[in-house]
Amino acid sequence: MAISVVGHANPDTDSVTSAISLAALLTAQGKEAKACMQIAAADLNPESTTVLKRFGLQAPEFLNDAAGKEIALVDFSDLAQGPAGLDSADLVAIVDHHKIGDVTTNNPILFRAEPVGCTGTVLNKMYKEAGVAIPKDIAGGMLAAILSDTVNFKSPTCTEDDKVAVAELKVVAGVDDTDELFMEMLKAKSAVEGIPAKDLLFRDYKDFDMKGSKVGVGQLELATLDQVAAVREDLIKAMKEVKADGRHSVLLMLTDVVKEGTDLVVLSDDEALIEKAFDAKLEGGSMWIPGMMSRKKQTVPNLQKAFGC
Repeated sequence: MAISVVGHANPDTDSVTSAISLAALLTAQGKEAKACMQIAAADLNPESTTVLKRFGLQAPEFLNDAAGKEIALVDFSDLAQGPAGLDSADLVAIVDHHKIGDVTTNNPILFRAEPVGCTGTVLNKMYKEAGVAIPKDIAGGMLAAILSDTVNFKSPTCTEDDKVAVAELKVVAGVDDTDELFMEMLKAKSAVEGIPAKDLLFRDYKDFDMKGSKVGVGQLELATLDQVAAVREDLIKAMKEVKADGRHSVLLMLTDVVKEGTDLVVLSDDEALIEKAFDAKLEGGSMWIPGMMSRKKQTVPNLQKAFGC
């Protein structure tokens, strides 16, 4: 049975390319593996689609049920972010860069999680440690993922390890100008015209368990907040629909990459708790938080503290 390597729901570029990268590494080490994701290729976000096309990578295959399968996880370790049946799958490996989630196993597994900006950075180390050369196309995908996750090194999640990985991977991938690559990805990622509001909300979205309360956090990285001005009310309507499905709060980070800050749109059963989490006041259902670029490092930890996790 081939190992199915899969990233989190609503996959971003790191989740997609890390599945491809780890599957290739496992295969090179003599283990049959295939890259998977929890959506169809046609539903990939614009940035990931752009990256796969630029580097000639094939989209991972669709996986909607993990039950009874050998599974490796990349870029997450929370049951809520995995495919159906994950709790009854044979979990054999996890490679991640987030907090440790609630996945458990009956036997010891390969578990590699590091406090870096991107799973691709961890995988770059794993290839080197294994003495396996990274194929050019896969190096391109890993490079793009690191630039995306670290917002071209602007995110507080960025580490020296990420910068070292980019310097190494750009050579293998044959990319001279990483700024140009990042801007190509940002142009694709921030495109909103003609896209349904709910699709925009779920473009980069995750649910979290905050001490028994379900909290959803989405993020749109934009060149300017003006890009979503015309669809703001539609986004809020979509947030209300998602919140009505049993969530305590739904937050949408509208992140201005140029100004390096986030307009945090909030729908919550307890607005005072959210205000406390970020030491800011909501005005018209949102708050501007300068310097906020990262959901992982600046949004989720503040919420966890506020909820008493």
